[in-house]
Amino acid sequence: MELQNFDAILERVPKMSRPMRVILAGSEGENMLKGVFKAQDEGIAQPVLVGDRARTMTLLEQLGRENDPYTMVDTPPGHNVTQTAIDIINSGDGDILMRGSMPTRDFLMPVLDGKNGLRTDRLMSHVSMASLPEYPKLLALSDMTVIINPNLNQKKAIIRNTADALKAFGYENPKLALLALVENVTFHMPDTIEAQRLVTEQKKRPFADCELWGPIAYDLILSKEAARLKGYDCPWSGGGFDGIIAPDLSTANTLVKSWLIHAHATTCGAVVGARVPIALTSRSANENETYLSLVFCTVLDAWRKKCADEQV
Repeated sequence: MELQNFDAILERVPKMSRPMRVILAGSEGENMLKGVFKAQDEGIAQPVLVGDRARTMTLLEQLGRENDPYTMVDTPPGHNVTQTAIDIINSGDGDILMRGSMPTRDFLMPVLDGKNGLRTDRLMSHVSMASLPEYPKLLALSDMTVIINPNLNQKKAIIRNTADALKAFGYENPKLALLALVENVTFHMPDTIEAQRLVTEQKKRPFADCELWGPIAYDLILSKEAARLKGYDCPWSGGGFDGIIAPDLSTANTLVKSWLIHAHATTCGAVVGARVPIALTSRSANENETYLSLVFCTVLDAWRKKCADEQV
């Protein structure tokens, strides 16, 4: 199964006995609020707003949502908003953690703190899903948010998380491309060497449920014509890849922002590998992208619980 667009993701939303309780850390973001309440309208979310009450209420009134059902947890200036949100999750009163109006670092520091209990035996990494105008299906990208400069073992974990996210959406054998500057292994480009090692190990001793290809340059991932002109023999070039694994956070972050600004892409994203799903989009994300990130988390949570039940 392949997802042609985000409508296909919406079809994967499971039937729920109750909406997911979404803990929004930093409730003073306009589009974050719009996305959460849109998810509530669709029966997916039950908003728990953590932030400055006065500023949040002003926004809710501007949006015409002040009379909608929600829970408000007021956090005075200088208070650790993310910590409050995590404490709600740990008390059993939350299902999804969501980054609101705050810098990524301020959100992730408490999330990654082992004392807060969100870590598992899996590495946390971020997975984005993007709809690009000239690409025939949704394309995953990782990691653009959490791991700055992943080592070899961390790249394995990022690959596993990306493959799992795609499998949650029904992909049986995701095709992942290991992005590099060039497609040839070159001794002075460590990313190409690591990509070769990862592909070789995946073939001999698989560490993720997917097919890996790399090193491979960006144009060869997205363009069948580029592969033809360069004489590059890859069956997945130009529309066959399901996801891209970037060599580092800077590359992935720049790539997805380029898609958003220049290609007018639609994206959504979540942190995978934590004890609970974590919706994390750019603070400049629009209402629909914020909403889709909650859909992403809902599908991911249902798939994870199904896998856990099958192992029992």
